[in-house]
Amino acid sequence: MSWPLLAAPGGALTETTSGPWMFALLLPLVTAVVVLQLTEGGLDARAVAMLGVLSAVVAAVRPFGAGAAGVETVFFLLILAGRVFGPGFGFILGCTGLFASALLTGGVGPWLPYQMFAAAFVALGAGLLPRTPETRPGRVTELAALAVYAAFSSLLYGLLLNLSFWPFAITHGNLSYVPGGGFEENVSRLLAYSLATSLGWDIGRAITTVALVLLTGPLLLRVMRRAARRANWI
Repeated sequence: MSWPLLAAPGGALTETTSGPWMFALLLPLVTAVVVLQLTEGGLDARAVAMLGVLSAVVAAVRPFGAGAAGVETVFFLLILAGRVFGPGFGFILGCTGLFASALLTGGVGPWLPYQMFAAAFVALGAGLLPRTPETRPGRVTELAALAVYAAFSSLLYGLLLNLSFWPFAITHGNLSYVPGGGFEENVSRLLAYSLATSLGWDIGRAITTVALVLLTGPLLLRVMRRAARRANWI
């Protein structure tokens, strides 16, 4: 996701032309994750069925938020599913869920591969959260940890999407990308750009996701874990 820092504004790669390339790179990565899950026995017919169901649910609930004023109704599902079913399953769900929702809402465009990639890592990160005695399944501290992660990942998601087009969006001024500039200089400009343009939406996404995790987490975590136990995943 950080490759735009290596591209100069006005170069051969632009916000429009980079999308297909990112999609071409994303497909082999998703395929590799699927193959790895199949090899390790983590993705059988029941897991594929669950993946299809959750992808359909993600596609169905996303239009209720659609990012208006930062309201997002999809990331809490990715986080909870990644926590229960594991990072590999979560990564695939992030890709398939966002792709299905884009087809349903007509949101297909050069931004879609970046949304899929960022959402995949949000769900993957939830699956990688440490499972200490204090955050073992069913504890209040587990829900608190997921809420903290939801806030952090919601802000990071917005920053990553900004990074995908920021070098091409503004070519002059204090907020623009500086070709050949130092890492600290360009990161500070990216943060300033995000603060000036999208922080309000990112905070709205964080608040919505945290609230939905806290409200639905106790029930959905139990339901998903019951399904996982019956399928012998956990």
